[in-house]
Amino acid sequence: MLDTQFGDLPEWDLTDLYPSQDAPELQSDLDWLEQECASFAADYQGKLATLDADAMLVAVQRDEKIGTITGRIMSFAGLRYYQQTTDPDRAKFMSDMQDQITQMSNQLVFYGLEMNALDDDHVNALFAQNAELGRYKPVYDRLRAMKPHQLSDELETFLHDQSVVGSTAWNKLFDETVAALVFHIDGEDLSLEAAASKLAEQDRDLRERASREIARVLQENLPLFTRVHNTLAKEKEVEDRWRKMPTPQTARHLSNHVEPEVVEALRNAVVAAYPKLSHRYYALKAKWLGLEKMQVWDRNAPLPIEDTKTVNWDEAQNLVMAAYHDFDPQMAEIAKPFFTDGWIDAAVKPGKAPGAFAHPTVTTVHPYVMLNYMGKPRDVMTLAHELGHGVHQVLAAEQGELLSSTPLTLAETASVFGEMLTFRKMLDDAKTQEERKVLLAGKVEDMINTVVRQIAFYDFECKLHAARAEGELTPDDINAIWMSVQGESLGPVFEFMDGYETFWSYIPHFVHSPFYVYAYAFGDGLVNALYAVFEEGDPDFQAKYFDMLRAGGSKHHTDLLAPFGLDASDPAFWDKGLSMISGFIDELEAMENA
Repeated sequence: MLDTQFGDLPEWDLTDLYPSQDAPELQSDLDWLEQECASFAADYQGKLATLDADAMLVAVQRDEKIGTITGRIMSFAGLRYYQQTTDPDRAKFMSDMQDQITQMSNQLVFYGLEMNALDDDHVNALFAQNAELGRYKPVYDRLRAMKPHQLSDELETFLHDQSVVGSTAWNKLFDETVAALVFHIDGEDLSLEAAASKLAEQDRDLRERASREIARVLQENLPLFTRVHNTLAKEKEVEDRWRKMPTPQTARHLSNHVEPEVVEALRNAVVAAYPKLSHRYYALKAKWLGLEKMQVWDRNAPLPIEDTKTVNWDEAQNLVMAAYHDFDPQMAEIAKPFFTDGWIDAAVKPGKAPGAFAHPTVTTVHPYVMLNYMGKPRDVMTLAHELGHGVHQVLAAEQGELLSSTPLTLAETASVFGEMLTFRKMLDDAKTQEERKVLLAGKVEDMINTVVRQIAFYDFECKLHAARAEGELTPDDINAIWMSVQGESLGPVFEFMDGYETFWSYIPHFVHSPFYVYAYAFGDGLVNALYAVFEEGDPDFQAKYFDMLRAGGSKHHTDLLAPFGLDASDPAFWDKGLSMISGFIDELEAMENA
């Protein structure tokens, strides 16, 4: 525990992974991994086509165990690094582990390539002959979806080896640069996370100073960020071209196991709804703030009637746990050890990575949640969100390492549902009309940030990658693409300060996970539709919901949604989700006119 102004904030206890970086258990796993990777290659390279169903099951389970040990080591190295990215020893340890594991695992590149070279009828027959092997079929269906885009064994091995000094190195440079940024605001030296939190302060002048300081620092670092984005987008374009990917987005859709037309339907539904969502809400907010025009530092401003008191950690924990318990006591029971057993690292600390996440580690251990808790109401929602991921990861772990990983489109379901439960709990507990208004406005803003903002991000990425395919991009080129989607998505009430055009540069998803961002909008729309089914009073909803989370990556989104009577390929599905946001704005407008 770390004693702070927000109470005792929990810190990670990583000993469930390994006691230390010098632990004999870690060295033992590295030794085993080196031996097993070599044995696996000796036993199976060039021979997968000769295996019967029982022998194939042994190969699959050996591959799964290699993945578990690899994941355990890299989870430990990565989580230690995120706690203090400016510590050279932690950075070196993570790099060394990555190098060693890459070197060992390059012997296994043949495995996926040979699996994909097998005849479809032969593979389907194998999976049908052995029920335990058949359980793994969804994993290999996803793997074999890449079959048309596979390169030669030699080229795949080269790409695997080269990634350490390619995308992995550029990702690390980006992370270390962002973590080391210092923002000078009112005599304080702040991290990006702490500086950005000032944009939600009641004092408008402070919000403006913070915005301008963020813009100043980003501008100073813009050449480096431009180089990172140019390089990674070009690297992706080269690899996509060699793999004969029809669009830059194709690889993401394949890994998400979602059809391009489903994503297109989502994107089009959201963009068409901009006027009735973000444009309408921000016009309302401008009126509340007494402004003719909104500036970028007003977007996340609290309402004038909002209580600015901070929420201490115990209060946040009790609120989220009560909301989870009210939905189903089982949900609160799964969430409990996150608070009691060192599974959350909550405090803002020098060098700590910004943002928040829930990392599943491996199915033989448990997830870890990272927050940068500043006592804001939004931080309570972030806790509810990441804890939802954690609950999902605990339940999906029952599937085992290969089947537990949920496609990104469904990975946000439990997190957004956790937020919705917490929000509804707060709304039910509201004692006055003003309190209800503040809660509703906050929820609408969160939903706009999750749906509208993320689809605008997705459009930015689509335009960025299309433009990069035509040639090197200057900072001004990327700035112009950013501003084109910002104006469209936020609406006519906004004016944009000089410097806002650089705000694309610090967003990690563009660097780490190209085109990931639509998963947030997918998850929010899906949860809104799910919540509508819950409110309609389906008596078996909780049981169906837990079954969906337990499924992990073992089922396609169509199969997971069918028990609820929902279908993501139906354009009306997305309108149903968006209408919930629109309905909240209707209620806010009605309060205004009452």
